[in-house]
Amino acid sequence: MPGSRKLGRPTDHRKAMLRAMVTFLLEKGRIETTVTRAKEVRSMTEKMITVAKRDDLHSKRQVLSFVTKEDVAKKLFDEIAPKYKERNGGYTRIIRTGPRRGDAAEMAIIELV
Repeated sequence: MPGSRKLGRPTDHRKAMLRAMVTFLLEKGRIETTVTRAKEVRSMTEKMITVAKRDDLHSKRQVLSFVTKEDVAKKLFDEIAPKYKERNGGYTRIIRTGPRRGDAAEMAIIELV
């Protein structure tokens, strides 16, 4: 991941957090998080959807190696990927929601288009 953000975490913690957030986004359709995390989650989610659009054994294994829940991976192949068959990228939208109360971190909602 060249030029990817470190998000103030060790590599394994960062990867685990991003995997969890991508899984949750695919499961729920939208999540609220900080803008920098949202941008990072967007790139991973778009890659997963693009891989899932191929719908072969190799792509299923690639997705299952990243997405943490099997039922979410199934949903990705059965519902989400077919919805974006005609679309080349741009599957997510980031909407800024203003600063967080506690530490004034810039917050955003990321959702599937």
